[in-house]
Amino acid sequence: MKNQKGFTLIELLVVIAIIGVLASVVLASLNTARTKGNDAAVKSNLSGIRAQAELLYDDASPNDYDAVCGVNGVTQDTNVADAIAAAASANGAGTVTCGAPTSGAASAWAIAADLPGGGAFCVDSSGTARTSTTGGSAYTVDLGAGTPALSSANDSSCQ
Repeated sequence: MKNQKGFTLIELLVVIAIIGVLASVVLASLNTARTKGNDAAVKSNLSGIRAQAELLYDDASPNDYDAVCGVNGVTQDTNVADAIAAAASANGAGTVTCGAPTSGAASAWAIAADLPGGGAFCVDSSGTARTSTTGGSAYTVDLGAGTPALSSANDSSCQ
């Protein structure tokens, strides 16, 4: 009788199948984590705009938010533009909309962005920061259609 060492073909196939199942679970978890990370990046970028907007308001004479969204003939602040660009990069194909009144000095502003994980996130000059998961709730959300998360560029509230 021979004393054979090694694994049978069945044993090797079972081990390979188990490794394949484990790899698919890990990859699915990584994809979810990546999406959540992109959502957090969008929210962080938009939330950071609030402090910059208040600095712009204090520096403007008379006080207004025209430089936040670049309305009424005022050039958009580069820090705000960079934060909006970073949010747009993090959300992939989604839209980011900066809204402020276009007549008279802008007394308010709102910025909304689609989230890669679904829904949209909006911050405004009143301190509101909201996530909407369904269209038409706090503000008009139309994901994937190329329309802005705010109902119009003149919208200055996430309410």
